[in-house]
Amino acid sequence: MTGNVHAATGPGKLRRPYRIREFLDTQGLKMADIARQLGVTHQAVASTVKGAKNNRRVLAVLRDMGCPVEALGLPDDME
Repeated sequence: MTGNVHAATGPGKLRRPYRIREFLDTQGLKMADIARQLGVTHQAVASTVKGAKNNRRVLAVLRDMGCPVEALGLPDDME
């Protein structure tokens, strides 16, 4: 895969939203659960998962939960 065609330029272009959603499904979680945990909007989580935004809190929680790092397309300083 060459990148996320829905993402903005930058680190989010390498994000793999389907892999992230697959991970959340295996954990029995929804993006709304992550949003509630962090106190952010569902849209903030969805935009980050899609790669259009880089909400570092969302990315950090996903990483810490065990989401595959290659699916997250993390900024260099978060890897």
